[in-house]
Amino acid sequence: MTLRDIFANISANPSLLLWFLLCVPLLTFLISIWQNPNTLPQQSPNRHFYAVLAYLACIPGIFAITLNMYLFLFERQSIWDMNLITQILPIITMVGTLIIIKRNIPFEYVPAFGKLSGFVTLVFAMIGIMWFVDRLRIYAITYVPFHYIAIGFVGMLLLIRFGWNKMF
Repeated sequence: MTLRDIFANISANPSLLLWFLLCVPLLTFLISIWQNPNTLPQQSPNRHFYAVLAYLACIPGIFAITLNMYLFLFERQSIWDMNLITQILPIITMVGTLIIIKRNIPFEYVPAFGKLSGFVTLVFAMIGIMWFVDRLRIYAITYVPFHYIAIGFVGMLLLIRFGWNKMF
């Protein structure tokens, strides 16, 4: 089974994915309603629920963003061929869930949320560097050994990560 087959099956029977992607922000909203507004964010018992809901929303959302970037940058997919259920709805779910969580508790109090943002940074940096290398067509005009290019790639990732940590 290929990834294309999985997306074709989801597109043919979208009810389970729709149910999941609509329930995550709805559950986040319900938890935010039941939250006691007088509790401090670091003592909130709901922060662990928010962490689980953030991961449930962000993993499909990050995958959808990464897939969209790949399809548009490397495969040259037209925007008219986008599948709304697998390419747009996970992103909307992620953004909506994170907005509801941010309204109720700062992200620094959500356990392990920093790991998720670090992962997103690295994924976007890698895709950006791969797109840049793809457009330059370095492999066709240089005689530089591959291990130097790999070392430069890892160095750029470390530099981007260092800059991101200094910026925020």
